Amino acid sequence: MANFCKLGIGNIVEKIVVVSNDIATTEQAGVDFLNNLYGTNDAWKQTSYNTRGGVHKLGGTPFRKNYAGIGWKYNQTKDAFISPKPFNSWILNEETCLWEAPVALPDTENSYNWNEDTQQWDLNE
Repeated sequence: MANFCKLGIGNIVEKIVVVSNDIATTEQAGVDFLNNLYGTNDAWKQTSYNTRGGVHKLGGTPFRKNYAGIGWKYNQTKDAFISPKPFNSWILNEETCLWEAPVALPDTENSYNWNEDTQQWDLNE
């Protein structure tokens, strides 16, 4: 199955739909099918369910850095889907197109939440 994102104003993902691989033999074939189905001329981009941070979790070819979500932005220059910035202090990793905290998450089995006020990870209790 192939996943396609409908892009709205500012290349923001508005909808994600699944199209059979028998129909979406290429990205353009999938786009044409969706525009015919909906009777539109919308902007659609294919996204890979198995891609995160530029790595395909099943060992395949990564596609557009990340699997898109509603509200995510498609960056045409990077050919990547980027989530909304979670906190003002976080910085976009240009390689993975994922947001990173200014302080690394502790490498433990504990669960943490980012505290924007203190700029640190707080232990969940």
